Amino acid sequence: MEEYLILMRLDLLTKESQPSPEQLQVYMKQYREWVNLIVKQKKFVSGTALSTEGRVIQHKTLVTDGPFVETKESLAGFITILAESFEEALEFAKLCPILLGEGNSVEIRKVMGIHTED
Repeated sequence: MEEYLILMRLDLLTKESQPSPEQLQVYMKQYREWVNLIVKQKKFVSGTALSTEGRVIQHKTLVTDGPFVETKESLAGFITILAESFEEALEFAKLCPILLGEGNSVEIRKVMGIHTED
């Protein structure tokens, strides 16, 4: 079994794209149900949401407010799962309720290694 990262991207800037408190409750319920599906199969490793505040460091250490430098779509959070194959990870990712929102996206990346101290 290998680890895969599922990255969730949303439009966190456009006021019209932001859910109402009621919609947010529905979305969070859908998200918890999706994660619980993965947990029940003993394939959930970890996950977290990210704040909208941040900075971006570019070439030659140019620092700008971010993470929204060139796009409205921003990394909202991620989970790490276990899967037998990229195809199995893809099937989990396709069920992510983030994809119900127009313009939202999910990216899947295989975790290739870990950094260790020398």
